[in-house]
Amino acid sequence: MVAKAGHTVKVLITGVGMVATAARCAHALASERYDLAINVGLCGSFNPRLTPGTVVHVASDRLPELGAQDGDAFLTIYDLQLLGQDEFPFQGGMLINAAPPVIPAISSLPAVAGITVNTVHGNSDAIARVVERFNPDVESMEGAAFMYACLIHDVPFAQVRAVSNVVERRNRPAWKIGEALRALVAVTRDIVSEA
Repeated sequence: MVAKAGHTVKVLITGVGMVATAARCAHALASERYDLAINVGLCGSFNPRLTPGTVVHVASDRLPELGAQDGDAFLTIYDLQLLGQDEFPFQGGMLINAAPPVIPAISSLPAVAGITVNTVHGNSDAIARVVERFNPDVESMEGAAFMYACLIHDVPFAQVRAVSNVVERRNRPAWKIGEALRALVAVTRDIVSEA
């Protein structure tokens, strides 16, 4: 716990992936009421305008792997009629931040559409398929889990991520993790000071 800009800020490191994020966020949000939750992390970019080092506000997120394979076809949970596309907390098959906090440091960021995956994309065919199906701007391994937890607990939230790499065949030398982290830290400081 840290006092910053007149606020009490609690930092929760969830770990990597949806399962850890969902479990830790659900536990934290069920244990105490928060005025605001901010998820910060890195992401990969499908959108050529979102180059490494760009910080974004993920305003909507999806779970593109949640479903079933049927031969070469993929059936979403909505295709399988296991969940309605507008069944809470989903809207049109997405988790949407309909009321992001009014904080200039967040409002000034590009609002983007994300997907949350268990396996980050690194295969050209798989990348083309997910872009065709969902047209995401970015991908992460945690974002939708965080958004889901905040929506069901009715806590105002924002998912803020810095692009560390282009989504392409795995190309570690092209990743800009240091640059992305520096940009993310600067924006996070602004968010806390403006909240």
